[in-house]
Amino acid sequence: MNHVPPHHRPFPGPSRRGLLTVAGGAAGLGALALAGCAGPGPTAGPATSDGKPRHGGRLRAAFAGGGASETLDPHLANLFADVARAKALFDKLADYGADLSAQPRLAASWEPTTGLDRWRVTLREAVFHDGRPVTAKDVLYSYRRITDPGKAFRAKASLEPIDLAASRAPDDRTVEFVLKRPTAEFPNVLAAFGAYIVPEGARDFDTKPVGSGPFRFVSFAPGTSAVFRRNDAYWDGAPYLDEVEFVVADQESARAHALLGGQVEYAHELDPTTARAHEGKGRIDIIRLRSSAMQGFAMKTDRPPFDDPRVREAFFLIADRRELVDGALSGAGEIGNDLFGKGYEYYAASLPQRAQDLDRARNLLKQAGAEGLRVTLDTSPAAAGFTEAATIFRDQAARAGVTVTVRTRSKDSYWKDILDTGTLCSYRSGAMPIEAHISQRLLTDSTTNATKWHHRDFDALYRQAQSTRDRTARSALYARMQRRLHAEGGFLIWGFADWILGTARNVHGVDDKAPANSLDWARFDKVWLA
Repeated sequence: MNHVPPHHRPFPGPSRRGLLTVAGGAAGLGALALAGCAGPGPTAGPATSDGKPRHGGRLRAAFAGGGASETLDPHLANLFADVARAKALFDKLADYGADLSAQPRLAASWEPTTGLDRWRVTLREAVFHDGRPVTAKDVLYSYRRITDPGKAFRAKASLEPIDLAASRAPDDRTVEFVLKRPTAEFPNVLAAFGAYIVPEGARDFDTKPVGSGPFRFVSFAPGTSAVFRRNDAYWDGAPYLDEVEFVVADQESARAHALLGGQVEYAHELDPTTARAHEGKGRIDIIRLRSSAMQGFAMKTDRPPFDDPRVREAFFLIADRRELVDGALSGAGEIGNDLFGKGYEYYAASLPQRAQDLDRARNLLKQAGAEGLRVTLDTSPAAAGFTEAATIFRDQAARAGVTVTVRTRSKDSYWKDILDTGTLCSYRSGAMPIEAHISQRLLTDSTTNATKWHHRDFDALYRQAQSTRDRTARSALYARMQRRLHAEGGFLIWGFADWILGTARNVHGVDDKAPANSLDWARFDKVWLA
């Protein structure tokens, strides 16, 4: 019997609900809605007979964007399009490998003291696009900018363990980080999302961004397009492509039709139904990153009705996870258990899988005085499966006596809006270490704390885990935190979706195993055109 790698297995057939969803959405697939992408495909010459990478050509990559407010400031990167552009222009000291372990990038090495409260980082030889070398002063400037108390940069919470006032640069290629407390997993801090290194004093990112990444800036039109050119002096080897263009296409149908019509060569985040329709048909290639994206709902735990843990538990029990995966994801994923990071290091796999229990849910709501509860569920076409999952969950909640009103919000401002407004919303996440998920989203001072989970004792457990050298003891602390989140947290995590990419047949070098948000995802410096 031939073994088929997971990323090459065909998609399961759609459920009945999935078929209804496809039929209802078919009308939207009739016309290309991607401005500024017309014209012939790139010229890259014939394929080499030995299959080796070749140089040349422009690759056009379609992503959902953030509208006119988009920026190339890498410290503000939040959407997948932002991160893809940022990693093309900039570097971090480390980044996450396919297994979510920290891999050296601008940092050639790191070494802690015995007490884990000081780490010496040695930089590799690299230069910015303007020819200046990347130095320790650039690193400290970048981290101090990110942690500016007057700003809300993405990596701010992740860099919190560093005492930047005490940290220093003894020479150009050495940074001595002084930490506020022992931190066993400090390399994860270096790999934090948004922790990009910029030149000392850099402020103008939208008109003259200068990084040390594989591509140099050419042009940028927020909400429309960004063009970058190969950096021949890149420390990790010059890209094969002459240029990469990031084009914004918010609708999945627009990305799919642009790919099928030869107007782009790479389409990010396709629907399972689109993939199933074209997989193996010879027009485009489908790449699936299995169970890469967490899918769920976020309940705000600091306001009614979700400030009552009994209501939160009731919502956990309302969810039929298999129906959500089959209906919203057309079966392309696996069920979740209200915990982030299934399969990652420290994941609490021993906790019992939660199943739908409507009777128990009704009893909990009655105990909480929430019989006949009415809530608004905010969702948006900002991510694949969001609106479908919201509709499915609305119907599930009705069977428990809960009236859920689905409110569709603007895709351009959705991720910003849900941080502070509303009570219940659709939510998803790409891959990151479990400790990074906790530091960025579940600590009292986390800047992207969508569930408003504010518990100082929970913060203290995280700090204790970070200062624990012994891995077994550290695992036990993470398990303790996850048991609490599983019992009374604000994330209802119903599934983990396959991440689906589409490419033209002449595109090679796209990694088929790296989860979204990891080092080799959207790694256009390693892609070539045949």
